[in-house]
Amino acid sequence: VRPSSPHLPSAGGLLSASGLKLATLGLILCVSLAGNVLFAWLILKDRHLHRAPYYLLLDLCLADGLRSLACFPFVMLSVRSGAAWPHGPLSCKVLAFLAVLFCFHAAFLLFCVGVTRYMAIAHHRFYAKRMTGWTCLAVVCMVWTLSMAMAFPPVFDVGTYKFIREEEQCIFEHRYVKANDTLGFMLMLAAVIAATHLVYIKLLFFIHGHRKMKPAQLVPAISQNWTFHGPGATGQAAANWTAGFGRGPTPPTLVGIRQATHSQIKRLLVLEEFKMEKRLCKMFYMITLLFLLLWSPYIVACYLRVFIKASSIPQVYLTTSVWMTFAQAGVNPILCFIFNKELRVCLRARPRQFYTKVIFDDLERCCFIII
Repeated sequence: VRPSSPHLPSAGGLLSASGLKLATLGLILCVSLAGNVLFAWLILKDRHLHRAPYYLLLDLCLADGLRSLACFPFVMLSVRSGAAWPHGPLSCKVLAFLAVLFCFHAAFLLFCVGVTRYMAIAHHRFYAKRMTGWTCLAVVCMVWTLSMAMAFPPVFDVGTYKFIREEEQCIFEHRYVKANDTLGFMLMLAAVIAATHLVYIKLLFFIHGHRKMKPAQLVPAISQNWTFHGPGATGQAAANWTAGFGRGPTPPTLVGIRQATHSQIKRLLVLEEFKMEKRLCKMFYMITLLFLLLWSPYIVACYLRVFIKASSIPQVYLTTSVWMTFAQAGVNPILCFIFNKELRVCLRARPRQFYTKVIFDDLERCCFIII
């Protein structure tokens, strides 16, 4: 059998390892671009989603889409080239810089999201007053600045960026512990992920401790200036005032009723906001948990290469762990669609508006042509 060119796979190429990698990464690329762009467009277009948590989700979607667009095609090219980098070392450094930048950006942003979710539940008044659009912009700028600070030093060979043949991508060169200078970066990534889950654990304990809310209690209004007052003041004083014969301040009975009604309505609104914040917490925690599950095998592989010789790590495990990190860029839109009812409703409403607009535009053109 004549061997095929690396750029022209044979008929059975899809069944080979390279063909499977290309098909899987191509699917991840398409799902990531379509899902992240769709949700970013939805958040920008729908005014109901112009709130702090969705602003942070918008930044996460845009970053994942950019990662897919900037990094994955070059990985596919290296796979087609037979696990080789066809370009120069400078382009490899740039690509590795982008890959590490997007990785740390997701980790830092998910940590900030966890903190804001805790503030939204535990300190709702402060969160509602302070977490504005400008605050979200400041958080996003801080996250990108920290990510740049973590990704930029290896450009100057402080933790070298190189093409790793076993991973078929440009990334950190994790050398043995005696000559290692990338251990600090991996420890920082693990620390941020662990801190994020600690925030959610603290939030879980807070919700569990406050799961039984006290019912609203009606405090009767009592005044010495009225004959009928107290809990049984449902009689003549209130009736006379309602009929228009009363003078002076409002009877205590009516004041108590009005205050109780207002407090009940306010409490219902607070409970509804609390339920909405809990649903958002659930969605963001699932994103954080999946980030941990998809990145943990690769982080373990990096630590093994730092402390153990690279040849002792099975190639199948290493390849699978790398492709799991690629899949992380495409799963967030799927999780948002599953765990966020508000996004599902907005997503279903938008196509109807689009099709209605197209139909009306076509009718207008037909009427214009007939006239």
